[in-house]
Amino acid sequence: MVLFVQPPESFEPPSILYLLLTCPVKLLLHHAYHLLVYLRTAPTPLDPPVRIVCISDTHTMKSDIPPGDILIHAGDLTNSGSIPTIQKQIDWLASLPHKHKIAIAGNHDTYLDPRTRSSLSEPDRSGHLDWKNICYLQHHSITLTIASKLSTPTSTSQLLGPTRTRQIRFYGAPQIPACGPMSVFAFQYERGLDAWSDTIPNDTTVLITHTPPKNHLDLSLPSGLGCEHLLAEVKRVKPTLHIFGHVHWGAGNEICWWDGCQEAYERGMEREQGWSRGLLDWRLWREIVRVVVYGMKGLVWDKVWGGQGRSTRMVNASLMKGSTAKLDNPVQVVEI
Repeated sequence: MVLFVQPPESFEPPSILYLLLTCPVKLLLHHAYHLLVYLRTAPTPLDPPVRIVCISDTHTMKSDIPPGDILIHAGDLTNSGSIPTIQKQIDWLASLPHKHKIAIAGNHDTYLDPRTRSSLSEPDRSGHLDWKNICYLQHHSITLTIASKLSTPTSTSQLLGPTRTRQIRFYGAPQIPACGPMSVFAFQYERGLDAWSDTIPNDTTVLITHTPPKNHLDLSLPSGLGCEHLLAEVKRVKPTLHIFGHVHWGAGNEICWWDGCQEAYERGMEREQGWSRGLLDWRLWREIVRVVVYGMKGLVWDKVWGGQGRSTRMVNASLMKGSTAKLDNPVQVVEI
């Protein structure tokens, strides 16, 4: 029995028995929230839709990548972070047929952070990188103009070629809460410090970070590996799409509706459990009730009246599956 109650490794998913024994109320909260979110209708892409192919955490490996308008890599291109290994990944990405490509760094991309570059041997940090046709973002924005055909043309002339252009604003930032040696792992800050407030431009449509926001696709139980300050910043800006990686077991996508259900979920997940594991915490139980009430209200508003409200699609694009050293997670493709 002892084997089943040991705390899990920080980047490994805990067993359901461990969660039942250590945080049963939060486990209930987590599943109630995600069930209600799952039942709601996903936002409808604009016309014409833009197809974005999202990948992350390739760690020097290659994979089959589906077609799309834009390819985004959310960091950890490599394991060692040397110039040769980064350049090989750049060459692979540059060879793919997507018209637009964007990449950011991850904590394993050591050379890209001047603070950790000196940890590499001289041959591994000598020379320069050629980003070719890839836009590398490090605390910067870029606006792309995408031209495509309407999916429901209104005249014969519209069938002949691109009829509408869309401008999409991207912002990329690599910093993560510390998870390893500060002198080796790139772009780290001490966990709990605020490295995000008022850093993301208000007009951002697609946000690209390496770390997840707290409690979303980040192994939320028992404590979550994402950043609470990033979550607050995402809530302030409310981008249409937020792409990240880092936590391999969190791969997937979900819709975050910025409403009372989401607020109650966040408050409940941040409650300190103490010795009672939340069983005697009436405030935590109150947040579960609020999640159900606000969640049902949003579900009725959606299914009966067709209302939706503001939302952000969150995508953990990690291709590496856990600690298997294999790119077995599916590529995430979304349309906005």
